[in-house]
Amino acid sequence: MSEAAGFTEDELETGRKLFAGEWDFVAGAGSAESLPKMQGIEVAFAGRSNVGKSSLINALTNRKALARVSDTPGRTQQLNFFQGCMNLRLVDLPGYGYAKAGRAKAEAWTEIAQAYLAGRANLARVFVLIDARHGLKDSDGGTFDLLDQAAVSYAVVLTKSDQLKADELPARVKETEAGIARRAAAFPVVFPTSSKLGTGLPELRAAIVRVMREQA
Repeated sequence: MSEAAGFTEDELETGRKLFAGEWDFVAGAGSAESLPKMQGIEVAFAGRSNVGKSSLINALTNRKALARVSDTPGRTQQLNFFQGCMNLRLVDLPGYGYAKAGRAKAEAWTEIAQAYLAGRANLARVFVLIDARHGLKDSDGGTFDLLDQAAVSYAVVLTKSDQLKADELPARVKETEAGIARRAAAFPVVFPTSSKLGTGLPELRAAIVRVMREQA
């Protein structure tokens, strides 16, 4: 993965140090009006309900409970902001695509997501999480459309990749890359990860370091 994405040893080591530092929950926003003031560089995580966003944030930051993890789809109903060092914030977006959430909640998610994505000048990248066991779904396409329209750079992260057989993962990665190949704002490299085993996390941290440096 490191060679495919061209990450340097410096980027990998800086990523390790960055995420080994202190991390704190700083704000939660349930509406566009309650979004915190823009500060530093923000990297956001989006994905279908129960895709593993909170687990990934906890694994990246080497914390067990920085982000609240729940087995109940649709539990996260607000944007949660976490502050690290080097003026970096991680943003956990509410999960989308949960059928039982109802139209009202789906519309509320779209409204706050649009407000955040369209008006956040310090948003450097959105990582869209996809469950490696299931691949791309129609609801993911809607999120890609939203990001393309907002001209926000994004990349796809495959979660729970440890639950695929070793010979199945490369095919899933290629399938996912093909699915975003013509997307205007999509980063072409897909990141397979496992929060449980820690695989792919060094590369994801390095990717965040690189995008931070690009913003400098």
